[in-house]
Amino acid sequence: MTNSIWDTTLREREGVIHGPFRMPLQMLAEQEYGGHLSIHDSDQAKSLGFIGAPIEGPTHFSQFDPLLHTIWGDNWLESGCISAHFKNMVIEGEEVQAFAKRPDIDDNLTRIWAVKKTGEIVLEGTASLGPEHPETELDRIMSSRPTPDNLVILEQIKIGDRSILNEAVKIDFGQHLGDSYPFTLNQKLEKITEPCKWYSPVSVSQSPWRQPIIPIEMINPLVSFKFNDLLQAKQPSIGLFADLEIKLINGPLLVGQEYLLEKEVVGLGESRRTESMWVKTSVFRKETKDLVATVLLNTAVLKDSYPAYEEEAKKIGKL
Repeated sequence: MTNSIWDTTLREREGVIHGPFRMPLQMLAEQEYGGHLSIHDSDQAKSLGFIGAPIEGPTHFSQFDPLLHTIWGDNWLESGCISAHFKNMVIEGEEVQAFAKRPDIDDNLTRIWAVKKTGEIVLEGTASLGPEHPETELDRIMSSRPTPDNLVILEQIKIGDRSILNEAVKIDFGQHLGDSYPFTLNQKLEKITEPCKWYSPVSVSQSPWRQPIIPIEMINPLVSFKFNDLLQAKQPSIGLFADLEIKLINGPLLVGQEYLLEKEVVGLGESRRTESMWVKTSVFRKETKDLVATVLLNTAVLKDSYPAYEEEAKKIGKL
């Protein structure tokens, strides 16, 4: 079957829909934050023990759009949610395939996952339909993990910390998004794994909203590029996306539309190699102040990337 909006050929077997293998492209090699390059720089990634620079996690979300639009129609673009835990990095040149379980009739929650050709799982989680969303994958993960004590890199961050951007944000086609996202929407649309008619002004008259919509993988760049270091880890340190949830409530988000943003730290975590911070961003339509979407991001900061980690950890008795 073919989804005409994306012109993507889909297959279904035993209630599971999948798309073709796609080869996502690296667009963050020049990403900077905190005055240094990120994990998406090849040399930086290799210095931390990785085989190469990973593709940014949200890039994979586009491969689910044709599958979930086939299940839920245009409602997916207005109140759909992808809630995903990233399992394995994807390096440019590797191919990825997305899967979604077809839910029972009238069910608004289903399982999703993506795999490499090697069989490695890239991500797994849930997709749901709102605006009243059921418990998501990240809801479940957050509720199952205790809050750690005596963090080092995130020492200054507390649950409940908030940051409000006093200016509206928007994405236009030729707009540069700063050091964190060194490309434009036009450049992304040239390389996106699933081109969509409704992303372009050329065929937008056929869309229900009569304006180009922002791809789901570009919503995190929208909510990230104007914020400074108010809720950042100590620097220099390097983080990577461990979990990401994009939840539309009254969408879609539109190109050129202005939005207001509020961020809140809603969770903290720790593993053997990382300290992590869960930040929820609420997106409001500027004119009406209606809640349009939320973005929940868990950034895992690598302990080995912070030069003073061992010294500071000893001072507080962690080592």
